[in-house]
Amino acid sequence: MWSDAIRADTGTPLMPQRNNHQRKRWLHATAWLLASSPLLAVATPPPAPPRDWRDEIIYFVMTDRFADGDAGNNDQGTGEYDPADEAKYNGGDLVGLRRHLDYIQQLGATALWITPPVLNQWWHAGSRYGGYHGYWASDFSRIDPHLGTVADYQALADDLHARDMKLVQDVVVNHVGNWLQYGSEWRASDPARSASLEVDGQGALAPSQAPFDANDPRDARQRELGIYHWTPSVRDFRDRHQSENWQLSGLDDLNTENPLVRRALRESYGRWIRDIGVDAFRVDTAIHVPAGFFEDFMYSEDPEAPGMAKVAASRGIPDFLAFGEGFTIDRPYDNAGAKLLETYAGPRGLHSMINFPLYGTLGDVFARGHATAELAWRIDDMMRTHGDPWRMPTFIDNHDVDRFLAGSDVTGQRQALFAMLSLPGIPVIYYGTEQAMHERRPAMFANGQGAGGRDHWDAASQGYRWLREAIAIRRTHPALRRAHPRLLASNAAGPGGIAWRMESDEEDLVVLLNTATHPALLDASMLPKDKHLQPFYSIRADQDPDALRFVEQQVWLPPRSGFLARVERGRGDTRRAGAPSIDALPANPLRGDTQVGGQAIPGDCVQLVVDGAAAGDCALADDGGRWAARLNVSEMIDPSITHRLTVWVPKTGAIASAQTFKVQREWRLAGELRDPANDDQGLDGRYRYPTGDGWPGHHPADLLGVRAFTSGGALKIELSMQEISTTWNPANGFDHVAFDVYIDLPGNQSEGQSLMPRQHARLPDDMRWDVHARVGGWSNAAFRATGSSAVQDGEALTRAPRIEVDADARTITLTFDAGMLGGYPDLAGSRLHVTTWDMDGEYRPLQPEAGANAFGGGDATSPRIMDAVGPLLLR
Repeated sequence: MWSDAIRADTGTPLMPQRNNHQRKRWLHATAWLLASSPLLAVATPPPAPPRDWRDEIIYFVMTDRFADGDAGNNDQGTGEYDPADEAKYNGGDLVGLRRHLDYIQQLGATALWITPPVLNQWWHAGSRYGGYHGYWASDFSRIDPHLGTVADYQALADDLHARDMKLVQDVVVNHVGNWLQYGSEWRASDPARSASLEVDGQGALAPSQAPFDANDPRDARQRELGIYHWTPSVRDFRDRHQSENWQLSGLDDLNTENPLVRRALRESYGRWIRDIGVDAFRVDTAIHVPAGFFEDFMYSEDPEAPGMAKVAASRGIPDFLAFGEGFTIDRPYDNAGAKLLETYAGPRGLHSMINFPLYGTLGDVFARGHATAELAWRIDDMMRTHGDPWRMPTFIDNHDVDRFLAGSDVTGQRQALFAMLSLPGIPVIYYGTEQAMHERRPAMFANGQGAGGRDHWDAASQGYRWLREAIAIRRTHPALRRAHPRLLASNAAGPGGIAWRMESDEEDLVVLLNTATHPALLDASMLPKDKHLQPFYSIRADQDPDALRFVEQQVWLPPRSGFLARVERGRGDTRRAGAPSIDALPANPLRGDTQVGGQAIPGDCVQLVVDGAAAGDCALADDGGRWAARLNVSEMIDPSITHRLTVWVPKTGAIASAQTFKVQREWRLAGELRDPANDDQGLDGRYRYPTGDGWPGHHPADLLGVRAFTSGGALKIELSMQEISTTWNPANGFDHVAFDVYIDLPGNQSEGQSLMPRQHARLPDDMRWDVHARVGGWSNAAFRATGSSAVQDGEALTRAPRIEVDADARTITLTFDAGMLGGYPDLAGSRLHVTTWDMDGEYRPLQPEAGANAFGGGDATSPRIMDAVGPLLLR
């Protein structure tokens, strides 16, 4: 569970169909069960084949935040409970979950995934954070009393199974809680050196379960047992040895090569399968455990402590699923992380891994305005790289990352959910998604933090009803769960159309989406000539699939739309003669707007279509058939992208053969400001960095200067830093810092916003922002000032700035295309203001004294600004 490590901190289901791999697993498990029980072999017929995991929809809850069913177990008397505090136990429990199974099942979920229910370290003073989430174990074999009892857990499992639903338990094998600390003088050859134990909120210095209580390397006997790796926190996640064997931000790393550790883990977790009937495990932080461990964990032949697959088979759970977490988000058109994940999945390891690379691309495309070709590439690569992508859980957000709606809007969220539900994988719905929640871990019950004083189990809400219908579509159409996606169209230049085909023996479907804010042209000639599309489902109530605009063999997708269509015979490619043409474009990259022309039928109105979008007004072909138009390239900022130009005659649907081109913009320096080194101490000079690993002695939030470059209405901001940290393996190329960039556009003196949302500050020099970007190691979002306030970000843009990091030059560059900034022809007179802080879902806390993961020198109302540059006036 990544963020906690960093914190140290309606349709009818069809009958399932199993693939050969699953059938073999079921037959093998049944044979093993029968062989191990002669009486059962004679007296009991073989069990019914299990429901295929490809048919499941998982609803994922953080138990402490979902429902408080028993107030008597909330406060265990150590100061660990406070329903108003995000860092402490809020009161959710297993009894509460049982009371809301109707809500979960009626949404369409067929499985419930709960965070680890085991006894945890309740409070860690150093990080000022609690173990309410379940990932800081003290005893893997006991239920945490905050959540209830073993009887409560058994009742939950029984209730789920009576509903034909499955139970997924989150488990941790990589680490326990945080007791063992190392100072700067750690040496691998001397694990006792600089070691110390930190007392926790329960007064303990070690886990309560043996052998994990042997955690003191200063004691020769405990050191010899080798239950732990005796290592400090990971300093470089790119180093696989560190990643697998060092602590995740202070969480004590188990020596999973040790037979004692392996057996204790098998004994502990086998109990939950055997006694409770758990149907699946989600294995936390799996890629931080040497991959070889999982063969033993799953398939050990030890009769006293067999592997999980053996225990499940003996319990009559032949299709037990174990899927692992590997927080690895690949950059566009890269699959290094996906390849790493696949090394953990296979016949002698975990059954599958959570599809983090797909998660990253879904967010990039549907929340941050990346090219739809990135998703097309990711889908193709997913099918090539993974042996069984149909059994990989998929998601759009979870407990460790920003909520999708923290950086996007409901339309973008629904597009992402529709895409996920229309692709191979086991869809996972994070609790509260159906209620349009924005915060990472708010409570669903009225008196919990972030709930706003009301309960949120609203089955009549728009979000709940929409998601229920979308899930029903997936369950009604087997092709969406079984087929191999074939990409038909996408846009390499930015937001726009994307389509893929899902063809099975039962049906033939096409998924169509447009992420752009304008109509997008898709060429239906992607289908065979004797086929046509018949749309029947739209993700938006205001976009009727029957009204989808087809002209000849082209389809114009409405802005920000999503449709499902059947592929049917007839009305194939009926293009008419007289298609227009385009004169050859220059071979070299274009430097600016340029005149284009070509030939058409005299009198035809010819429409430029650039990267799938209608551009400019129609150009009328003269008596000689010549037409001419101006090609606007003001929003094309990436010189590596190949753009696509065609022309289309709306009256007839005739379309020209496309031509391609690139754009190399000319950027000019529009302003710069330098900033002193080592002034990263807050506005009043009193702030201090956190004290935890990776902070002391470093200045990751120290801005040394800002340079701004413009090209027409596009803007490039270069941030010079004293240093750039990557120790947490950030998706965006930097960590330990987040930037807030405020842009005051020209001519808007009486508009905009002076307040800096959630930063407890106001812009200086009467500046008012129109566009605000918040960029961190794992987040990137932009907002308009409309609807903003001291606590509200404003209206989310459908695009975010492009991020480029030059570690050697210690620069981070953010590029905004002209469309993000309102389409101004020139940005002279604009002003910029840049501030630094850090984020972990929310702005990192500030308190009087710095903590392991909190800034010091202020309080909860002080400005969240470590360093600032600006306002910078653009000339």
